[in-house]
Amino acid sequence: MKLDLDSIRVLRTIVEKGSFAAAAKTLHRAQSAISYQIKKLEEALSLEIFDRSEYRAELTPAGQMILDEGIRLLAQAQHIEELAVQLNQEWEPNFEVVIDGILEIDPIMSAMKQLLREDIPTKISLTMEYLGGVQHRFDKNQADLMLVKEYQRSTNLLSQPLPDLECILLVGRNHPLANVENVTIAQLKQFVELSVHDSSEQELYDVEHMHFGGERMFFLSDFKSKKQALIQDIGFGWMPRYLVCKDLENGDLVEVDYEHGSRFSFTPHLVWRAEKKLGKTAQRFIELLNQNY
Repeated sequence: MKLDLDSIRVLRTIVEKGSFAAAAKTLHRAQSAISYQIKKLEEALSLEIFDRSEYRAELTPAGQMILDEGIRLLAQAQHIEELAVQLNQEWEPNFEVVIDGILEIDPIMSAMKQLLREDIPTKISLTMEYLGGVQHRFDKNQADLMLVKEYQRSTNLLSQPLPDLECILLVGRNHPLANVENVTIAQLKQFVELSVHDSSEQELYDVEHMHFGGERMFFLSDFKSKKQALIQDIGFGWMPRYLVCKDLENGDLVEVDYEHGSRFSFTPHLVWRAEKKLGKTAQRFIELLNQNY
């Protein structure tokens, strides 16, 4: 029996997207073509992959097993393709980086701009996530690199530190805390605390360690909206210093005189997989990134 890898890819897409119609849209094919390909796969395997007795087709137990093994097969096929590229010393066809949205984007964009100038024949993808969402996306997409605030360390991952990033505890100019000296944690808890939401489907580590534990928390999608919420005096919160320099200078934002310190720094990391040799594009990107920081 000849197994068609494209049929496995179609099967995976149907399950990921939730329906034949959504998979057809994602793959830019007719729904009838998607249905025909799955039917041919079922005939080739002499198995019923989907139970079509209900309104929405669901995987049968056998279909789930085929999908699980098929995903492993696709991963192995991709590994063989990547290995062939490396052995031929060619540029890798695809290069994906996942970035934590708290990090300064200018050095990253400068590196990407230089890659374009050098006319590197690689499809480049940048994805922005927050907190645990960075590693979640890195693992889910099998991305090449992640630039991350913090992550779950393991022997399967290699990393290099990036320059420290400083964060400041801020409020808007008209917030009640703007002119208070030696602010206590009890005083902070009287007001709304602003935070950027973890974009992972499940938290990968404790992201609450820099929160103050008050009853009122507003979670926002990114630091741009968080800064606007601070300027409008909705609450208080931490912001990376590079994003608020001008706002501090013109007085739109004010540093909170918190008794235990209104600033902290952390060391971001550039992370990649130990078992996967980085391609020429990834290596060049890291070289350019190090030059720009």
